[in-house]
Amino acid sequence: MTLSDHDIRAAAEDLFRAETECRQIGLLSLKHPQMTLDDAYAVQAELVRRKRAAGLGVIGWKIGLTSRAMQQALDITTPDSGILLSDMLFADGAVVPQGRFIQPRIEAEIAFVMKAPLAGKSVTRDQVLAATDFVTPSLEILDTRILRADPATKATRKIQDTVADNAANAGIVLGVQRHAPDAFDLRRVGVIVRRCGVVEETGLGAGVLDDPVTGILWLIHRLAEYGQGIAPGEVLLSGSFIRPIEAPPGSRFDADFGDFGHVTLNFA
Repeated sequence: MTLSDHDIRAAAEDLFRAETECRQIGLLSLKHPQMTLDDAYAVQAELVRRKRAAGLGVIGWKIGLTSRAMQQALDITTPDSGILLSDMLFADGAVVPQGRFIQPRIEAEIAFVMKAPLAGKSVTRDQVLAATDFVTPSLEILDTRILRADPATKATRKIQDTVADNAANAGIVLGVQRHAPDAFDLRRVGVIVRRCGVVEETGLGAGVLDDPVTGILWLIHRLAEYGQGIAPGEVLLSGSFIRPIEAPPGSRFDADFGDFGHVTLNFA
């Protein structure tokens, strides 16, 4: 790590205030060129601590940047992760009020809801399946409290910016369908995502590290490096297998996962 405790606290406070005031701040990677991924996760942890102090609870985790295309876009070879908080959960078919988010986007994912704890670098795929209560179709709402590009230098966000900003977490929508984790070949679960009736993206579960379960394994193994793990009842978003879709006001999203389920979301 290269950032001081003061810098970490200041960055987290700036992000907290930006979200509260529905505005964006400048690139942290531009302000702190030496910023490492460990620094970014430290800012994320401080941001989440600040949110929990404001009364929010932790409901799970998200895994991001799992597709090859997204990793190439950021010139990285690893996913990232963020923490899901209690104010992020929306019901299937909900209407997101205007002004709730800054520049929302939508991704389609398979969510795992856990029934048993998991921790440690030796956790296996079979153990993930055994600890999963059910899987369900989901949508993730992304938002960014950091500019996507600096207007002066044209520099774009780096993974350090995204991680510090809690992996661009904003909201989640879970489908009402619940399936045993071995009821489907999750690699072959597909989705057709329509915005206002127009097909914008399609994808397969294999787009997530060749298997959504691999995304969960990656998260558990990463958390083990910090002495953390997964708790029963937590929701784990395994990673998107479509590109993010912009969600301007008036957008209506329909995610058709075939036999796996269906999720809808609207923006006022």
